[in-house]
Amino acid sequence: MKTITRSDERILSADIFARDAKPPRPQLGSLHEPGRDIPVYRECDVLVVGGGPSGTAAAAAAAREGADVVLLERYNHLGGLSTGGLVIWIDRMTDWEGKLVIRGFAEELFDRLPADAVAGPGREDWGSTDAAKANHWSFRTAAYHGVVTWSPTIDPERLKLLSQELVIERGVKLVYHSWACMPLVEEGKVCGATFESKEGRMAIRARVVIDASGDGDLFARAGAAFVNDIEEADVHHCMNTAWLFGGVDMDRWIAFRAAEPEQYSQFMARGREECGLFERPFVSWRNDVALFMGPRQSGYSALDVDDLTAVEVRSHRAMASHLEYYRRHAPGFEGAYMMLSAPQIGVRHARRLKGVDAVLRSRWPDGVALPDEIGVTPAVSPKFPNISIPYGALVPETLDGLLACGRHVSCDRNSHGFMREIPQCWITGQAAGVAAALAVARKVQPRAVDVAALQQALLRQGVYLRPAAAGQATAEAGDTLVTEG
Repeated sequence: MKTITRSDERILSADIFARDAKPPRPQLGSLHEPGRDIPVYRECDVLVVGGGPSGTAAAAAAAREGADVVLLERYNHLGGLSTGGLVIWIDRMTDWEGKLVIRGFAEELFDRLPADAVAGPGREDWGSTDAAKANHWSFRTAAYHGVVTWSPTIDPERLKLLSQELVIERGVKLVYHSWACMPLVEEGKVCGATFESKEGRMAIRARVVIDASGDGDLFARAGAAFVNDIEEADVHHCMNTAWLFGGVDMDRWIAFRAAEPEQYSQFMARGREECGLFERPFVSWRNDVALFMGPRQSGYSALDVDDLTAVEVRSHRAMASHLEYYRRHAPGFEGAYMMLSAPQIGVRHARRLKGVDAVLRSRWPDGVALPDEIGVTPAVSPKFPNISIPYGALVPETLDGLLACGRHVSCDRNSHGFMREIPQCWITGQAAGVAAALAVARKVQPRAVDVAALQQALLRQGVYLRPAAAGQATAEAGDTLVTEG
């Protein structure tokens, strides 16, 4: 077990647990699969593979621009890790001054979620440095570096339903229980994908494919360049299955943690001794529900079926040991019960695209709005300005017919720490969807999409762009649009 120290590069801190020993896999040769005809299920303008945060945003955005869209999802719900993965704490959407910079599709979701499905600080407190407010919200995952932020927790079932209804409203063809297999590639261009379901293998032809799989499955299998330089001792590259405990009183737990720091430290130390894998609880959207987003486990690959299985086994055992320990020793957990383990494993990193451009650590201090800015992300600490996300981070170096969005966009290791978060996935997904629709409408490859037209379309969809980028788009398009509100 290793405890990560908080820093600008690694803003999260958590205990990280090394993998168990892995027995070698026997080498049993191979089988030949005969060729077969595959029925075409559908033809469309834009095929989005994966219905997580980025894929849902991509499908909704492309359909809003008039594209015929198919959204392929292997589970029975949308939202990915923000719903099925129980990552119901949504990371910071305001910058360090309290300005909402994660907007567009994300803002639409929060405007439409019921009030009782969201917990977090009121808008009047965003950016507050009041010590009492910051202290209060620091125990509720909504204050960092002494600043109150808009980083709420949400009801995953409400977000599932809203995400589903939103894409259906826009005419997206939604296909659940379907796992994309291989990209269709002709003359170096992706033109669809095959997928497996209870009906067997079928294919979808598309003019543009958006890889929102999270692990880069489609672009990797199509031959696009990628990196997977995982740091095993880094929280951003760990895996785990999250869970919820019901029947708790989080106010009592927080009062204990805040008022008795020495006893809290002893509680955590004893938990590590008794349970091995051990994690602290986080607040949820309800006081009687506790969220556990760990224990985080290192050394496992999200691309190895044996590793994925091992993480699930360890996580479910940890859930049981945590329940026993917390019931005996934690204030507010005396009547706790196992409510839900996440249907989706919590993967933080597998592959990252090698794109035309990338989100880079070297640019953090600049605060420059890049010419092809398609969104803005809050910086990791108040000493850095907001960070520009370039369209080139979604475009493969050479592969045509495909865009990437979500946690596998082009970025370096340090920038991946925030680019994999749910708000940033909403940003890159919305941009990919709009770009794909424009590529189809103008009969060009995604890499040839006019950036000014893309930025104008994003502004119309409510995305926040900085004045430099938005102004350039406005000047080239001959329009006047408001960039913030």
